Amino acid sequence: MRIYGPNGTALAATPTAARRTGGGSFTVSEQEAPRNSTSTGALRSISTLDALIALQGVDDPTERKKRAVAKGRNALDVLDTLKLGLLDGSIDQSTVGRLKVASEGLADTSGDAGLDIVLGEIDLRVAVELAKAGVR
Repeated sequence: MRIYGPNGTALAATPTAARRTGGGSFTVSEQEAPRNSTSTGALRSISTLDALIALQGVDDPTERKKRAVAKGRNALDVLDTLKLGLLDGSIDQSTVGRLKVASEGLADTSGDAGLDIVLGEIDLRVAVELAKAGVR
């Protein structure tokens, strides 16, 4: 930035006359009626798209129950693999990592009270085994 003179604003405060007279001008015709905008149609299509996306996010209770059962079975399978590894003496870190991944989502509700209780007990067992392995 250059500063000319003691004030620095003296040159910027005097605009040139050529800049003012050289351009075209904007006028609004009094004879034309205002046109209707088509933005309402665009808004309707956006709201329809949002509604479709929202409907895709709504879970069917049976689908939610199926996913909860699948997560529970997966966690039980990994716990069984961990048990066999402990009995053989060949436990590896990949099993512990799989157990940590299987623990995610077990606390979500499925909509079925009995299933939620069972999943809570599986989640507790997984948390105990992860604490034994020193994984947080």
